[in-house]
Amino acid sequence: MIGPDKRKAVYLLHEEGMGVREIARNLNISPNTVMSIVARNGEMPETVRKDKIRIDPDLLARLYRECKGRAQRVHEKLIEEEGINVAYSTLTQMLREQGLSKNRSGRCHRVPDEPGVEMQHDTSPYRVRLSGMSVLVQGSLIYFRYSKIRYLKFYRSFNRFGMKCFFHEALVYWGYAAKNCIIDNTNLARLRGTGANAVIVPEMERFANQYGFKFVCHEKGHANRKAGNERGFYTVETNFFPGRSFDSIEDMNRQAFEWATRRSANRPTGKTRLIPSVAFEYEKPYLKKLPPYVEAPYLVHERGTDQYGYASVHGNFYWIPGTKRHDVKILEYADHLKIYHARKFLGRYLLPPDGVKNRVIPPEDGPRPPHKPKYRKKPTAREEKILRSLGETLDDYLNFAVPHSGKPRHRFIRAFFGLYRKTAPSIFTQTVERAFKYRITDIKTIENIAVLIVRDGSLDITVPEIDLDFQKRDAYIEGCFADEVDLSIYDMEDENE
Repeated sequence: MIGPDKRKAVYLLHEEGMGVREIARNLNISPNTVMSIVARNGEMPETVRKDKIRIDPDLLARLYRECKGRAQRVHEKLIEEEGINVAYSTLTQMLREQGLSKNRSGRCHRVPDEPGVEMQHDTSPYRVRLSGMSVLVQGSLIYFRYSKIRYLKFYRSFNRFGMKCFFHEALVYWGYAAKNCIIDNTNLARLRGTGANAVIVPEMERFANQYGFKFVCHEKGHANRKAGNERGFYTVETNFFPGRSFDSIEDMNRQAFEWATRRSANRPTGKTRLIPSVAFEYEKPYLKKLPPYVEAPYLVHERGTDQYGYASVHGNFYWIPGTKRHDVKILEYADHLKIYHARKFLGRYLLPPDGVKNRVIPPEDGPRPPHKPKYRKKPTAREEKILRSLGETLDDYLNFAVPHSGKPRHRFIRAFFGLYRKTAPSIFTQTVERAFKYRITDIKTIENIAVLIVRDGSLDITVPEIDLDFQKRDAYIEGCFADEVDLSIYDMEDENE
C-alpha cells in the first residue's frame, strides 16, 4: 500500500509538469497507480471492508454484564448463541471502543516445561447459585503442566476420601499420570513438615504409587510453584461460571466435565496458541501409563440391619433382600455402594443425588422393598406447605399454633392436615377462623368446632356445577338399557323409623 507521503510526492511532481511514465519510473510504481493517485489529488482512498462485522452495542453490553466482564466467555456466547462469528481480537477492540474493558498488563513470564514430569492439584472455594440458592462448593482441579490439560469437579465438601476419588476419576479418564504431583501443604496428603521437609501420609503415598506418581509439597508461601493450577482456577472463575446456570451440583459437574475435557482442551491457549489435547498426545510417551486395572478407592462401614432389612448410610436406607438380618460390611465408592456379608456379595446400590436424605434405596436391578425402614424420618414439609397456601388466615394460625420443633410439631401438622382432607373447604376455613379467635390448639376441640358449625345449619354450601353433557357419553347411553336399581328398601327403613 502506498503511503500518504509518497502520494503527495506523486501529485506534486505531476503539478510541476513531470510525465506519468517518468514519475512511475522514478518512484518505481506503475503508471496506472500514478494516474489513480493524481485523480484523487494525492489523498488516501477511503476504504470500507465489505465483510466488516457489526454487533449491536446493547447486545454487547448485555452479554458483557451477564458474563461478568469476561471477554472470552462473551466471545463463546456470540458464536454459539447469537451466530456471530467474530474474531476474538476484533471483539476485544469493540469492547475497548465502547468503554467496557481496558487493556491489561503485567502478565507473568513463561518458563520452559518438561513433558511427563509434573502435574499440579489444588482446590478453591466458590460461592455459586444452584436452583436459585447460594451454595458454597469446593472446586478440585488437576493440571498437567506441559500440555495444559485439565480435569475439574466440584464437591460440597472435600476430604481425603474425596481427594482419592477425584484423582482416580481424573487419571483413569486421561489414562496417564505425570511423575510428580505438586500440591500445597494440605493435611489431606501431608503428615508433617512443609515444602522439601514434608512427610506424606503413608496411606496417600501408597495410593499415589498405584498410579505411578508421588506427591510433592511446595515451599510455604510459594503458591506460584503451581501457578498453572492457580491460573486454571482464574479461568474457571472468568470463563466457566459467567453466563452459565446450574440446577444442581450434578448438573454443574456435567457442564464442568464438558468444559474442561472438550471445550478447554481443544481451544488454543496463551500466546503460543498451544492446543492442550494436541500437546497431550505428544506428551503421552513421557507420562506414566496407568495399569490396565486400578481399584477405585472406597470406605468401609460396618452396619447392622433392622427388622425390615435396611442398613443406613449417611441418612439413607439401603434395603437388603432376603429374610436374614445379619450384620453387613458396606463399601462406599464415589457414586455407589456394595454390600457384603461373610464375603458374599449382596447387592450394588447407586448413591442418591447430593444432599438427598431419608430415601429408601433398593439394590440396582433388584426387587422393590415391601416395607419402610424402622427409623425412617417422616417430614411434614409438604403438608405444611399445602396448608399455608390455603390463605392468610391459615398461615397466621399455623404461625400461632404449630410447635417450633420436634415430634409435637410433626404430630400437630399431620393431625391438622388430616382434618383438612376430610372437611369441606368452607367448613374448614370457618373452623380455623374460630379456633384462631379463641386461641385453640387442641385437635379434638377443633374437630368439635367443625361439628358445631355443621349442626348449626347456617352454613352456606354452594351447589357444584354439573355438566349436562354427561347424558351424551357412551357409558351413560349404554347404562340407560340396564335394569333400574330397586331402592324400595330405603323407603321401608324410613317407615320403620
